[in-house]
Amino acid sequence: MAHNRQMAPDEDLRAARGVRIKADAMQWTFARSSGAGGQNVNKNSTKAHLTISLADISCSDTIRARFKEAFDEEISITCQTSRSQWRNRVLCIEQLTEKLNEASAPPPAPRKKTRPTRGSVERRLESKKRDSAKKQDRRLRE
Repeated sequence: MAHNRQMAPDEDLRAARGVRIKADAMQWTFARSSGAGGQNVNKNSTKAHLTISLADISCSDTIRARFKEAFDEEISITCQTSRSQWRNRVLCIEQLTEKLNEASAPPPAPRKKTRPTRGSVERRLESKKRDSAKKQDRRLRE
């Protein structure tokens, strides 16, 4: 379920499969960013760091078990690509949503065993015969 509007960093987060995180459970820290940006980098704390404890995420028990396999006790995301603190916060939330959606997805179904087709077996055997004949010819020449 994709949302078309961007979520403000101070709203509750709703991800796929009923995963919810309250806004006050998101621990934000800000620091001065590295990289290009001139004086803006030196003056403003635009780098955003988001930390969330797994205990603060409301979801079903099966999804919580998947989260425990995928993450440690807390999820930590840092973003400093933008020169705007607000934009970096939004990017952190987007990354968090993506990680939560990936981790909460059910595992893929196991592969069902199939027999090789008659044609593929015949092609494989024919190829083996050709290779064998080629090597047999090499032996006879010596």
